[in-house]
Amino acid sequence: MDELVVLFGGGGFLGRYVAQELLRSGARVRIAERDPLDAFFLKPLAPLGQVQSIRADITKPETLAAAVHGATAVVNLVGLLKGKFQAVHVDGAANVAKAAAAAGVQRLVQISAIGADPAAESAYARTKGEGEQAVRAAFPGATIIRPSILFGPEDGFVNKFAGLISRAPVLPVIRPNVRFQPAWVVDVARAVGKAALSPALAGKRFELGGPQVLSMLELHHWIADAIAHKPSFVAVPDPVAAAMARFGFLPGAPITWDQWLMLQHDNVVADGAKGFSALGIAPTPLAAVAPSWLVRYRRHGRFSLTAA
Repeated sequence: MDELVVLFGGGGFLGRYVAQELLRSGARVRIAERDPLDAFFLKPLAPLGQVQSIRADITKPETLAAAVHGATAVVNLVGLLKGKFQAVHVDGAANVAKAAAAAGVQRLVQISAIGADPAAESAYARTKGEGEQAVRAAFPGATIIRPSILFGPEDGFVNKFAGLISRAPVLPVIRPNVRFQPAWVVDVARAVGKAALSPALAGKRFELGGPQVLSMLELHHWIADAIAHKPSFVAVPDPVAAAMARFGFLPGAPITWDQWLMLQHDNVVADGAKGFSALGIAPTPLAAVAPSWLVRYRRHGRFSLTAA
């Protein structure tokens, strides 16, 4: 295989797993980061020369030509949960697509998100949707990957709740009935790797959710069982939660206003959308893998046998 795949944001949570998937396939991988040292930990995972690093910033178009030079495929994994959404999700994604097209790259994969919609109230979801449009305008054959919430050893979602649940006798739950379809980061990385290396997937869009649909409250209960700690969960009334979100810029505020807007909609695969099955991947449930790292939140670690 003579493939060179450039990963913008390859040192991030999903990126590190995509890199490993591509390395196992035999592809060469070039990690493009604002600070190449952020992905230095990937170097020992491959033989000498199979992993390269380069300094690049998707918000600075002049840095991208060198990053994509000679590439057969490009994957844009860069995203924000808060901050300069327009600059990264829309303008930055367009910059990557234009650079890839100008360099004659064969395949481009844009990592978006379930719920991406140019008409969304949430700035995150809206700019993700606008970013998809901008990418397709510059690179019509781009493959769009829309994952649900990702879980894995380094995730900032399941681990965040596990940390809170492990410490609190009583825990408020915001939007207890909103539903999620968490996907294992390794499964999503396999999907991204296939899209990067498969010409047949060009121009398609996939929504990737795991095999379970869980409400926010059900997810809290599942995590509590997994870490053997049983706090009391108290649903926060929407008017109270909305008021809290309005002050989301304050230190210690639980969510931002934009995150509150995102929680007004379920984060699940849309009816009729192509998903894991279209890629030949059987998604992994939380219970199959998450307890192996959630055990650190138990009161006595691996020696804890009963609920606290």
